[in-house]
Amino acid sequence: MSHLILLFSLLLAPAFADGGSQKSTQSLCSNDVSHKRQKRDWIWNQMHIKEEIDTPLPHHVGKITSSVRNNNAKYIIKGEYANTIFKVEETSGDVYAFERLDREKKAEYELTALIIDRTNNRSLEQPSKFIIKVYDINDNAPVFVQKVFNGSVPEMSPVGTSVTKVTAVDADDPTVSGHATVTYEVTTGSEYFTIDDSG
Repeated sequence: MSHLILLFSLLLAPAFADGGSQKSTQSLCSNDVSHKRQKRDWIWNQMHIKEEIDTPLPHHVGKITSSVRNNNAKYIIKGEYANTIFKVEETSGDVYAFERLDREKKAEYELTALIIDRTNNRSLEQPSKFIIKVYDINDNAPVFVQKVFNGSVPEMSPVGTSVTKVTAVDADDPTVSGHATVTYEVTTGSEYFTIDDSG
């Protein structure tokens, strides 16, 4: 009988040993998970602002937001136009423009967003670049590319004979419907000449 008990206990020993190693492996894994750094992300939509807004400055552009949770977090923006044309509210991440913008002078601005711990200036997140696009308004009149266009036509030419071609350009955004469309009209001599939309 004592031989049977001894044999039984020997058979169980490896099973208990495996269970213990599994338990320790599980506890190690759970410790690894608990100590694994959580991924953080910048969160924002594309920023844009209309040009030549005539309401009082500053104008709200958008908001930079990070998933970092830290009571001492402070938002900062850097770049050529940071803290001059554009400024960020350090606790909320709201970005404002402090000048009226002209798309024909500059259509987009590239800035860098940072979030730091205000107590030690340590970065809490990798910096991220973002672009502020300036939306076009139809604020430019077309202009001719030269002051005088010369043309000629032989006498007795049939109706519809081409005389010359004129060209005008518009500085507004051609991707916005109608903003850079140019149409032509003869204001003097329309009894003799007509002009189409190609000039």
